[in-house]
Amino acid sequence: MTDDGLLLVDKPAGWTSHDVVARTRRLVGTRRVGHAGTLDPMATGLLVLGVNRATKLLTFLVGCDKTYTATIRLGQATVTDDAEGDITATVATAQLDAGAVSDAVARLTGSIQQVPSSVSAIKVDGKRAYAKVRRGDEVKLAARPVTVSTFEIRSSTPRPEIGDGALDLEVEVEVSSGTYVRALARDLGDLLGVGGHLIALRRTRVGRYTIDGVPTMDELNKAHHADEPLNILPMAQAAREQFPVRELDEAQARALRYGQKLASSGPRIDVVAAIGPDEDLVAILDQTGERAVSKVVFPAG
Repeated sequence: MTDDGLLLVDKPAGWTSHDVVARTRRLVGTRRVGHAGTLDPMATGLLVLGVNRATKLLTFLVGCDKTYTATIRLGQATVTDDAEGDITATVATAQLDAGAVSDAVARLTGSIQQVPSSVSAIKVDGKRAYAKVRRGDEVKLAARPVTVSTFEIRSSTPRPEIGDGALDLEVEVEVSSGTYVRALARDLGDLLGVGGHLIALRRTRVGRYTIDGVPTMDELNKAHHADEPLNILPMAQAAREQFPVRELDEAQARALRYGQKLASSGPRIDVVAAIGPDEDLVAILDQTGERAVSKVVFPAG
């Protein structure tokens, strides 16, 4: 049987996150595979997959902060806020100066209210927003609080041959869960009065996991055909790399698995990995109270 754990994958452009999950199910020989946070088909980069029992860990990874590199095109707005949508407006960017762009970036950094892109997966009246947009419905989503910890311009390239003269910005952003980089591109263009959209996106970090050394789907396919083991992070190792840890003895591990509560010990936070002897991930605990509450208990492997 396939090991339980996390598998980090460098998603290729043109694939949906579900495409990656479907292919991985065939590679690892189990249907119990899920992912921790969707990447759009045009995006590339780090996708965190859970295999077998580790699918229950994904809930706690979805909310992690993330880092992206991206290319924002100023001077054109699109219906989807990215390169996959039709262009709705074109404005020359020759009048923009670096100071104005920097000021607009600063206004989109920190704790902000962001209106998600209308083609997001947010549900409106029981339907995904993107499905309603594709059907021709008008979709208006409410602003929500997000945090943009870092919004840095790495380089800028004038594109006089595009539209009335576009400007491409290479940026890096560190954002809280639920932040739409497409919406940042849109809002930056709106603040500057020229429109903007996202033309490239790559996720480079999810929580403490980074893209460094992460295999592509092609590399995973080659390893599978060569009967080489896939680099699945064992449950306890994956938890240690991402969360604060509480070490358990055998009696404590057994008590948690029988549904009993333990007195809180260690960090008083709401996500703590409880690891028993022999590197056995027993539970994810909420230790904000006097008694530790199990958010999820993992059966013995």
